[in-house]
Amino acid sequence: MSVLTGIFDNKGCPLDKQTFSWQQIASHPISKLDDDAFTRVRVILMAGIEQDALRLKHFGSRFHKELQLPLAQIRRVEQHQMTAINWLLSADHSPLETTIAFEQVAIEVTAAVAQTEPDPYQAQTYRFGLLEDFDHLYRYSAMLDRLEGKDSNNILQGYTDIVPGRPTSEHHRAPADDLRENYQKADAALVTKLHAAMITAAEFQTHDYYMIIGPTFSDPVARQLYAEIASVEEQHVTQYGSLMDPSESFIEKWLIHEAMEVYAYASCAEQEDNPRIKALWEQFLDYELGHLDVACQLFKKLERRDPAEILAGTVPQMVEFKSQRDFVRKVLSEEKDLRTSGSEYVAKEQESEASLQYRKQMNDPVVPSNIASAGYQWQPGTEQAKSTGGNSR
Repeated sequence: MSVLTGIFDNKGCPLDKQTFSWQQIASHPISKLDDDAFTRVRVILMAGIEQDALRLKHFGSRFHKELQLPLAQIRRVEQHQMTAINWLLSADHSPLETTIAFEQVAIEVTAAVAQTEPDPYQAQTYRFGLLEDFDHLYRYSAMLDRLEGKDSNNILQGYTDIVPGRPTSEHHRAPADDLRENYQKADAALVTKLHAAMITAAEFQTHDYYMIIGPTFSDPVARQLYAEIASVEEQHVTQYGSLMDPSESFIEKWLIHEAMEVYAYASCAEQEDNPRIKALWEQFLDYELGHLDVACQLFKKLERRDPAEILAGTVPQMVEFKSQRDFVRKVLSEEKDLRTSGSEYVAKEQESEASLQYRKQMNDPVVPSNIASAGYQWQPGTEQAKSTGGNSR
């Protein structure tokens, strides 16, 4: 049964009852090693979704005077939700380790979405993007080994492979080749709308994190690597954002986003093993149902339409937080050489001339991702362990 079945019968926690304390917001973090990696995947994903919720509502406030107060009231709650989630990340994560975790989120969640997306073109877009994040994980893993002497599998916990994907050096495309065909709001399945909002939010957070963290490194290759991959993440935000129908009104997009938050929190609560974190997901699910109810009431008042027009339909299953290794390997073997020409996916030989020229210019004289991973092949342990006769395959 869909989590959104009968959604209008569950109004959740009223907005004026959604309270916090500083102790609740800055609570005890999860364990880097003792908690399951997918607990951290959920933490990072939901922090990104809440960040995007704030972004969307700030944007809407600039254009809708009558919505400024309710949006501000909900933003205050979502700011505290985002903080409570973000503060679950422990201080013993180095910035590079957190980066590895971000890429695991991008790979595993996008792969899960790609397999349940009913629109073939949208599913293709998710498969295309995940192969690029897959390669980013490999490049950052090499950097983690070389700068900190750490094995990225300590973060990944064996769920995600550490091998090259579509080479990062070939991700750089002209803007026209990053735009995709959008779904049609009147015809698209509800889950298609939720997927697009979810993955766009996740990629936006990744881009912003790299832009903040990248300049803090003293190593010149690390600085360049973050600059290179942050640029690709901006391309991904462009790509996934363009999957949404631009003819949707702001309130339509707000409704979809709130429903997506409900869907995401429900998915987290259903699969969380840590009892304390599970209780948090359940609390915030209740809060998001309250936010969705506010949005529905305002939609009725201002657009004089039934919210069911936007949210009708079912969700086939929850987001599956589990290793998608077999699926990713299959996509890698079959679609590594796909490229784009405009909004179309084409063979490598048919890539647009605009992207080829853009890439030639950006990659001259050096490609940071190639330098960072030169000669790197993951094995248990680190390169230092290999050179001293330690762990090996």
